[in-house]
Amino acid sequence: MTPYNPNNVFAKILRGELPSYQVYADDRVVAFLDISPINPGHLLVIPRAGVASAADLDDETAGHMFQVGLKLSRALRKTDIPCEGVNFYLADGEKAGQEVFHVHLHVVPRKSGDGFGLRFSPQNRKQLPPYEMAAIAEQIRTALGNPSEFKT
Repeated sequence: MTPYNPNNVFAKILRGELPSYQVYADDRVVAFLDISPINPGHLLVIPRAGVASAADLDDETAGHMFQVGLKLSRALRKTDIPCEGVNFYLADGEKAGQEVFHVHLHVVPRKSGDGFGLRFSPQNRKQLPPYEMAAIAEQIRTALGNPSEFKT
């Protein structure tokens, strides 16, 4: 995992070293317009804490980021900004497409024909055999500390 760099663009925005178009702020998060939006109104919700990976966020801040994202999605729908739907997107790690290693939740207003979307290749959507599904589920349950619960 990429370590946190206190000189990343979001850290600089939080310190006031770079400008941003803020729309929301509280003691845990700040939300502002993405400088290279997918669509007009594309917002980013970032924690004030310097955290590179969502896995390193405390549960309260992680939940709060999503609550603020929901509040922003409701606000977007009340504006004149084209918003027929909203995507929430959080890339966690370089292989997942994360480019700035300060956790951030994208709140993207969507409209018909905007050309944005997740694309899956056929290799991504193959059904796995039941024994493989069971083994994967068991690994995750074990990592959660409850291997005997939720057996299939």
